[in-house]
Amino acid sequence: MKYELFYWPEIQGRGEFVRLALEDAGARYTDVAREPKGMPRMMRLLAAKRAFAPPFLQAGQLIVAQTANILHYLGPKLGLAPASESRRAELHSAQLTIMDWVAEVHDTHHPIASSLYYEDQLEEAKRRAAVFRDERLPKFLGYFEASVSPRGRISYVELSLFQMIEGLRYAFPNAMKKQRRKYPKLAALHDRVAQRPNLAAYLGSERRLAFNQAGIFRNYPELDA
Repeated sequence: MKYELFYWPEIQGRGEFVRLALEDAGARYTDVAREPKGMPRMMRLLAAKRAFAPPFLQAGQLIVAQTANILHYLGPKLGLAPASESRRAELHSAQLTIMDWVAEVHDTHHPIASSLYYEDQLEEAKRRAAVFRDERLPKFLGYFEASVSPRGRISYVELSLFQMIEGLRYAFPNAMKKQRRKYPKLAALHDRVAQRPNLAAYLGSERRLAFNQAGIFRNYPELDA
């Protein structure tokens, strides 16, 4: 099977969680919107209501949308989820929680509306970011720190946790430094995932987009005070 991933071509965003799984597994896939004439094709599928928003994945005639749902579908096929139905359900629950975490990161810089510029909601963003740093970040880190196995099998959830740590270190370097002693297992997992051969090659390639001020993880020093 060759997969087609549809996501915005300029940012990592939620699509990156799917890219990491495909890259780690060495799967054959096309990042459609980064190909010539790919954006019009993606927009046609959105206009036809085949998905509400990117990311979505096409496998043959099947289209699967929503990041956690895509990973739930791909996991067993890529060797990133076990055969056990109950264990796959547990992974799906963890991934849904990660996506809640992603939404809270996004809302630190766009707490009022995504349609407004960051500068139009700066004061609200400062308040939201302070709550995130002081309350929500420790809660999410603590939850996943307790569930990490230092030598456990790598699933798509571990790949997503790598992306969360990587993104948070970019967006909130000061806050993450303050928390670093509290999540040694997550830090070790991040390093272990980064050393996986396929991922190491991907992370060092041009296919890996850099973090920027248009994605979910944004570095605004005033929000990391």
